[in-house]
Amino acid sequence: MIPLLLIALATVFVLPDESKASVLLYNGSEGEEVKDVQEVLADLGYFKAKQTGYYGPITIEAVKAFQRDFGLSQDGITGSKTLREISNVKSMASVVHGEARGESYEGKVAVAAVVLNRVADDEFPSDVKGVVYQRNAFTAVFDGQYDLTPNREAYRAVKDAQRGSDPSQGSTYYYNPDIATSSWIFTRTPVVTIGNHVFAK
Repeated sequence: MIPLLLIALATVFVLPDESKASVLLYNGSEGEEVKDVQEVLADLGYFKAKQTGYYGPITIEAVKAFQRDFGLSQDGITGSKTLREISNVKSMASVVHGEARGESYEGKVAVAAVVLNRVADDEFPSDVKGVVYQRNAFTAVFDGQYDLTPNREAYRAVKDAQRGSDPSQGSTYYYNPDIATSSWIFTRTPVVTIGNHVFAK
């Protein structure tokens, strides 16, 4: 009796977490979660139809294209890894919009590239959310501009950076020399200037 009771208790405590991790959106799924995915895919240029909240062939193909460009298994199913990557894209688009709206498209792609360059650099957190929310990393995260709704250009900039475009030339920092308040940032090695931002290492 005791072993069975322990197994039952383990099931009660383990299954909720597992079920959250295994939530899937796939052919035939419906609802707001599907519509949210379609909206991001549309902003990225993958989904080119009305966002109905129904997961059909058009959504499957859009998800596959997203998975291809973002280094995921191309199964057309929106599982935990794909949802995590979509969440990362939204965070990066918010950074780009908050930090570089008003800058050229090249400048926006460069800001997105800096996020990815930091993820790849051992001196920074190894994931997008860790980089974005690192203390004092991005002004927009702390002054509220991160909470503005990103436009499609911000999303496309993230997509292009993910696909390998890096106008920052490998930079892990950027700043506006006219308004920067930290003297430390001026100690970084400048690489390229794009619009109002100096990109540096």
